[in-house]
Amino acid sequence: MSAKNKVNPPKLKIDLQYASTAIESTLSKIASPALIKKWVKSATPLGGVMTLRFVNATEGKKLNLAFRQKDYATNVLTFPYELSKNELVADIIFCLPVLQKEAKEQDKLLKAHMAHLVVHGCLHAQGYDHEAAKDAKKMETLEIQTLQKMGFANPYQ
Repeated sequence: MSAKNKVNPPKLKIDLQYASTAIESTLSKIASPALIKKWVKSATPLGGVMTLRFVNATEGKKLNLAFRQKDYATNVLTFPYELSKNELVADIIFCLPVLQKEAKEQDKLLKAHMAHLVVHGCLHAQGYDHEAAKDAKKMETLEIQTLQKMGFANPYQ
């Protein structure tokens, strides 16, 4: 990063969307919009536009089927549209009921699990993936480092 970017970091516009007022209300008890945006900025040094949408299981399942041909709701879907050296444009979809179920099954705080998946989705938006073991290790290491800077424990332990 150049000295200029340290003084004026790239501008990242973050939009939060909620599929319903019930999801928005539930989410507000876990993390404020300001905190979620802080998590995104911690994981995304680029400028651009990022939209995070929090959905129910029905919408999550529909999107996963349409875009991944998987007939179930998944925790997070990332749709990167543009990625350059300095900017990105992406949508990240979070299925709140899946996040809640996973956090309970994994005996994790929902807030910590959500922070992890926000970081995870942001890294996907920046071109990281976990298909190959080498790539997965790189992505997991970045997730762990980012989460630790945010005050969260290693999600893989």
